[in-house]
Amino acid sequence: MKSEVINSERAPEPVGAYPHARRVGNMVFLSGVGPRRRGQKSIPGVVIGEDGSVVDYDVRTQTLSVFENIRVILEDAGAAWEDIVDVQVYLTNMKKDFPLFNALYAEHFTHVQATRTTIEVGSLPTPIAVELKVVAVTKEH
Repeated sequence: MKSEVINSERAPEPVGAYPHARRVGNMVFLSGVGPRRRGQKSIPGVVIGEDGSVVDYDVRTQTLSVFENIRVILEDAGAAWEDIVDVQVYLTNMKKDFPLFNALYAEHFTHVQATRTTIEVGSLPTPIAVELKVVAVTKEH
C-alpha cells in the first residue's frame, strides 16, 4: 500500500520531527493541529506576558484557527473537510472552554458526522488551549 508524507506550505511549521499528515492508501492521518500560523511567532487568540506566561487566551479564535489549519492540510493531502471520519480534541480547560468549543464544533462538523473524543490535558507543547488530531478517508489516491 502506498504511503506518502504530507507537509503543507500553508500550515504552521511542526514543532517537532513529524509531518503535517501521512496518507496511507485512502486514509489521511493528521498530526495534532494547533492554532499557530505559518511563519509567525504570535499565536492567534493568545496573549503572552513579558515573563513568557499566558496572560489570556480566546478559545474561539484558537478553535477557528485550528479548523482553518486542518482545512489547508487536508486540501494539500488531497482530502476535504467532508472526508473527516474521526476527531480527537485536546483542551487544557474543559470546564471553561468546552461549551464554546462544542458550539463551534457543531457549526463546523454537524454535516460531517465524524466520531469524536474530547480530552482535557494539563498542557500542550506550545502555549495553546486547543489542539485537534484528525483522520480522514478519501477516494483512493
